[in-house]
Amino acid sequence: MDQILRRPVVHADEVRAFEGSRALKPAPNTIAAFILFAVIVLAPLPFGSVDPLPIIAWCTCLGIALCMASLRALDTRHFLILAVIAIVVGAYVLVLHEQVAIRPWFPVALPDPVWQAASDALGSPLPASRSLVRDQPILALGAPLAATLCLLVSFIVCIERKRAYQLLAVVAWSGSLYAVYGIGAFLIDPGRVLWMQKQAYFTVLTATFINRNTAAVYFGACAIVWLLLLVERVRQLLPRAAPLAWSMIAYALKRLRRDSMIGFLAFFLCCVAMFLTGSRAGVLLSLLAGGAALAPFVWKAMTFGGRSLGVLLAAAGALLVVFQVLGAGVIGRLDSEGLADGGRLETYRSTLEMIRDHPLLGTGQGTFAWVYPTYRSSAWTSWGVWDRAHSTPLEIASDMGLPVAAIVVAGWAGIFAVLGFGLWSRNRDRIIVVAALAVACLGILHSLIDFSLQIPGFAIVVFALVGAGLAQSFRSLRPPTSAIDDVP
Repeated sequence: MDQILRRPVVHADEVRAFEGSRALKPAPNTIAAFILFAVIVLAPLPFGSVDPLPIIAWCTCLGIALCMASLRALDTRHFLILAVIAIVVGAYVLVLHEQVAIRPWFPVALPDPVWQAASDALGSPLPASRSLVRDQPILALGAPLAATLCLLVSFIVCIERKRAYQLLAVVAWSGSLYAVYGIGAFLIDPGRVLWMQKQAYFTVLTATFINRNTAAVYFGACAIVWLLLLVERVRQLLPRAAPLAWSMIAYALKRLRRDSMIGFLAFFLCCVAMFLTGSRAGVLLSLLAGGAALAPFVWKAMTFGGRSLGVLLAAAGALLVVFQVLGAGVIGRLDSEGLADGGRLETYRSTLEMIRDHPLLGTGQGTFAWVYPTYRSSAWTSWGVWDRAHSTPLEIASDMGLPVAAIVVAGWAGIFAVLGFGLWSRNRDRIIVVAALAVACLGILHSLIDFSLQIPGFAIVVFALVGAGLAQSFRSLRPPTSAIDDVP
């Protein structure tokens, strides 16, 4: 009783002053989130950020954001994910050191004989390294570093669900703006990308990217995010446990606000830009990923019967009509060239020979363009320059060795396992996990036959979404502190 009487009296004015001082302080990770969102918006702009200067800028910005990010909201589950990421990064850095060091820590492999041949040709000894191009692994470090930093910053920032929803909105709106520019540039002068004349792809849309395949999966990813945002809005307007019927869908569509109509237009523009690229794999995989993203919501709302079947058949028919109208270039390429290029198959065989000769430490990160001509198959035409393997896993194995490639594959398997757990366990905020899972599948599947994830302008978007999905794959251990925290 005496202790209670001795407690200091707190007046209402003091409480209001304290709350006012808290309101003046920025929310946790506000600056880090702003930097992350700015990088996501700007990364596709300078030709997909393939040049060194923008890569340095994004690495610097994301490094600052990571230093300013707060870890207070993380719990044991999140730190376990960070530990796994640290293991993958550690293995990568270890091999990178072995490739560039004059005195490696683990001299398990002899330098390539090309160094002795160069020494004999010059008539003077050259210090050999594990990398076939000296210091190239350091020069090529920027792109994977930017993607890793983006993953870490997004993961930490998007522990707060409001930031995760903001990230989805940033990806969707920036993609629609690039689609508007790409369509306009395609109609005015399709032979130019930004202020430069194209070297290829003169008759198709590439927007701010140099390669049409990367542009296709970028716009496909943005269209998937828009689709999920719109589905979420429609779902919120449907009565709970409502059957999938035209009447319910029409009821929800009538109640949509005007900003949702703008969202439908933005989604359509992203789809048009995607089709105008004429990329076979990019368009087909984007449609496949979009359908897979819709599956959890359709399955939950679907009642097996004639009405649901009619809705699904009508949707499939509408998609087929859209594909016939907008995808004429894709269909033409499928008819004339089929699904695969012969050059890719020969390149894969040559890359496997590179891996066979350098299985442990690879030829050096970023050295594919210099090493590949030695292994290039004579069974295919000598026309053209192949500076990439057109298969990211194969190129990682040839550049960094099989152990690092296996660790990277295991890391992606862990990412998909966590996202799959989030899809199964989360009911609230499932859209964030579904968006990350769909876009990650799109990026990985396309990178099996191309190099889209090696382009920072697209990789930054994918890794940002993956980071948000990983952060939201677990239920919060504490309830929302206010009604505002409970609103996306």
